[in-house]
Formats: sequence, structure tokens, C-alpha cells
Amino acid sequence: MQIAQTNFHGDHNLGLFGKSSDKVCILGNFVPDKAVEKIESLLKVNVLKTNIANTDLAGIFCCMNSNGLILPGIVSEREFAKLKILKKNYGMNVTVLKTTFTALGNLVLCNDKGAVVSKIFSKREKKKIEDCLGVESEYASLAEITTVGSCGVATNKGCLVHRDASEEEIKLIEDVLKTPVDIGTANFGSPFVGSCMIANSAGAVIGESTTGPEVTRIMEALSFL
Repeated sequence: MQIAQTNFHGDHNLGLFGKSSDKVCILGNFVPDKAVEKIESLLKVNVLKTNIANTDLAGIFCCMNSNGLILPGIVSEREFAKLKILKKNYGMNVTVLKTTFTALGNLVLCNDKGAVVSKIFSKREKKKIEDCLGVESEYASLAEITTVGSCGVATNKGCLVHRDASEEEIKLIEDVLKTPVDIGTANFGSPFVGSCMIANSAGAVIGESTTGPEVTRIMEALSFL
């Protein structure tokens, strides 16, 4: 099974608390050990548990692919020192983005082939994101919403985005991420699919309130069927 459903202490919005690439998964410290074991088995990666910005909301405050991890300026020195191990163990860039925006996980949608970034970033900030992630990027929105990271989840095999994304938005993301894109929901109708799950090319862990038809749509979009 490439998809599993769970919760973190009753919270079904799993994407708020973690991000995964095909190399490693980062989770907030409060994620239960039982869930960590399930995620490591399903996504076929090691998990690194850490706070970011003195919170468990690792999925909100970072963006990541297999090439790099980008952190907000509010990351603590202790947290940054812990996360730098990704450079040693996985050869990943670890960068702090100097910007007034902190919820980077909500503002960037990426895989190992490309990235789409919120239109609120400057060109300089966009270039820094490209340099860290090792990919080209384009400005984009989803359903005319600028928080593209919360509105989508992308792997190297597929991408699921906000149910109201336009054909033009979908075509742009397909071109940039070089992967098929489909629309859908999770957690019983939420269009903010990036906040509902953690996924990579091996699998996805999604909120328990996600319905059967939603699970099927997610599996199709992420090429697990």
C-alpha cells in the first residue's frame, strides 16, 4: 500500500507538521513515534524530527526537495545547526531565506525537476530559492490563490492541486514540474491539499478524514495507480 491514513494527536492536517523529499522527511517534534515509524516505512526515507521557529509546524515553515532545504529567518540557531546535518548526510543545500515571509512551505510547490513560487516573492528571493533547490522556478497561483504550497502537493511522479485551479495554472505547473497534474481535495473536501498530507515518490500519508473517493483521486494524481 502506497497510501496510509493517520492523524497526529487528533489533527488530520498532516502537511502542517512535515515535508518529505525522496531523500529525507522532516517532522515536528510532537509527531508520535508510531506515526514516524509508519511514515518511514511508507515513504522509504529516514525521518528527522525537529522544531522550526520554535514550533512543531515544520511543514509550514520550510520547503524542500532532494537538492535542498529552505528555512525562514525566524529559525533558531539551534534548529539550524541540527538541520545542517542534511548537507553532510544527504548532500543537500540548507539555506535561510532572508525575507519578510516566513511560511515558506505554504509559498513554494516543488519537486526535483522544478518549483512554482508565490508571486509575493521578489526576483532576488526567487533566485535564492532556485539556487538552493537546484531547479528553475516560475511565479504561479492556484485558483488565483498565492499560497501555492498549501494548495498543492508535488512529487517526481505526480502533482495534486486545488480543485478550482484553472487550466492555465495547471498547464504552467505541468511545464515547470515536468509531471502530470490533477485537481482534487482531501480531509473530507479541503482544497488545501498541501496542508492535508505528506508525500514523496514512494507514497503518501494523508489525514484520516479523507474519503474513499478522495483517496482514489490522490492515488491517481500522484501516479500510485
